[in-house]
Amino acid sequence: MRGLRRWWDGTAGGLPATFWYLWSGLLINRAGAFAVLFLSLYLTAARGASESLAGAVVGAYGAGGAVGVLLGGVLADRWGRRATLLAAHLGAAGLMAGLAFSRHLAVIAVLAALVGVAHSMPSPAFVAAIVDVVPEARRSRAFNLQFWAFNLGMAVASLLAGVLAEASFVALFLVDAAATLAAAAIIAWKVPETLARARGRGPLREGPARAAAPGVRRPGLVSALTDRTFLAFVGLTFVLAVLTMQTSTIMPLAMRADGLGPSAYGVVVALGGALIVLGQLFVPRLIEPYRKATVLSVSTGLMALGFGALAVADHLPFYLGAAVVWTIGSMLAAPPNAQINADLAPPELRARYQSVFYLTFPAAAFVAPALGGLSLQHLGDRHWLIVGGLGLVAAVGHLLAGPPRERRVAALRDRERRVEAVAASR
Repeated sequence: MRGLRRWWDGTAGGLPATFWYLWSGLLINRAGAFAVLFLSLYLTAARGASESLAGAVVGAYGAGGAVGVLLGGVLADRWGRRATLLAAHLGAAGLMAGLAFSRHLAVIAVLAALVGVAHSMPSPAFVAAIVDVVPEARRSRAFNLQFWAFNLGMAVASLLAGVLAEASFVALFLVDAAATLAAAAIIAWKVPETLARARGRGPLREGPARAAAPGVRRPGLVSALTDRTFLAFVGLTFVLAVLTMQTSTIMPLAMRADGLGPSAYGVVVALGGALIVLGQLFVPRLIEPYRKATVLSVSTGLMALGFGALAVADHLPFYLGAAVVWTIGSMLAAPPNAQINADLAPPELRARYQSVFYLTFPAAAFVAPALGGLSLQHLGDRHWLIVGGLGLVAAVGHLLAGPPRERRVAALRDRERRVEAVAASR
């Protein structure tokens, strides 16, 4: 019993109540975000759209997502985290209800793009709020729990979506809207505005101190887009995202070429999800003694080896074994990846930095299938050797980029301490 208590304290202990309300909102948000999973099927089966038109509408949702990430970051730093989260959730619920009753494909396409904006806006605000309220020493466990909630929510969403789609597409959209409203209610009821708290303890009180932030040349979104240390980290994260996207874009094609059907693909994906849900809570204690750059290098290397092994995979057991390797890699990568992203951001630009970071995922969602399909078609199984090699290059890159990142984080923390000392002396 004492061992279980120690494990719980090391995994989830010491986190403030506001974090748990944010975590609950994120879990409900993800568990309820299932309608988009069946958007293409809804368009073709219920609205008579062609496959190409359905693909274009789903693409509009993705394009809206890229806009929403940037918009959410800017608004979370200007309006506040809570205001941005509420606006995004309420907007998404209304738009989803509109999709439930829309009949014209042009209207559906516009609404899908706007839903993409509303669905992506909360990401930088959620993370910025977590950083605002969780002490630096406990952020790794907070981000680990955030990653776990995201994957648990997506697993629940996948199950619910299939059941609801069989019953009614209208119900699919309306239940999604209701879940979004439930997440908004939790945020409105229990989550205070955390931006004011971050300002109260950080450099926003000191106008001249803003210019002193290491890596920040100009205030605003352009600061993140011209911060070389941060962009090097974003680039390495983009490689990790491209590797991760192989499971949903290129791997199904490779399995079909090996004579394996959709059910086999479902087993591989389910195994990865089960490993994350069951094992992610044990990750913080495992990686705690090691430098973040080392953990990211090892985790990216494991992902490279897992996907590279698909070059010789031709039966389901091979795919399952490879899935175990790359899933362990992604599990180890989640906490340090999120924490480094938070550490590199000056407090007054926290959400903007998050928005640039989150752009890597829609970018990878475009690059992975576009280039991966060509690569698989012309190179066959050698495609996986290229993917594995790219991952190994990124693993080395994390080791090389680690020391400059650590110096940058140390400089930012020293700056915060000096500003706090000045504020305390007044």
